[in-house]
Amino acid sequence: MAYMPRRIKRRRVFRGMIKGLATRGNRVSFGDYGLQALDAGWITGRQLEASRIAANRATQGAAKIWIRVFCHKPISSKPAETRMGKGKGDVDFWAATVRPGTIIFELGNVTEDKAKLAFKRVAHKMPIRVRMVKRVPTT
Repeated sequence: MAYMPRRIKRRRVFRGMIKGLATRGNRVSFGDYGLQALDAGWITGRQLEASRIAANRATQGAAKIWIRVFCHKPISSKPAETRMGKGKGDVDFWAATVRPGTIIFELGNVTEDKAKLAFKRVAHKMPIRVRMVKRVPTT
């Protein structure tokens, strides 16, 4: 599954800085348990797909999985041993920008023990520190 946009406005973008905490996408909305980012960083499409497969295998395919982030950012790089100049490099991969507090994955239709096991497997695939959070009941 390709985690990249179908159409884009610009082929290449600045890398930018990830400042502050997540103000949106920081609550468990769909499932019962969520995986919350503790650090800021980029999560690539390959890492998301590897995490999805790990969570699916850990729950034997019984859990409903929601991926709450999407890879909007094209990350470019120049080939090895290339002289400086001659323009910006080609797009190497696509990444999702994640702030601390962002919910990355959600799981539903699964027990807490299975969710804990699945998120432990997923955490090994992530380039940032993460933790498991439960859904807060609304009153």
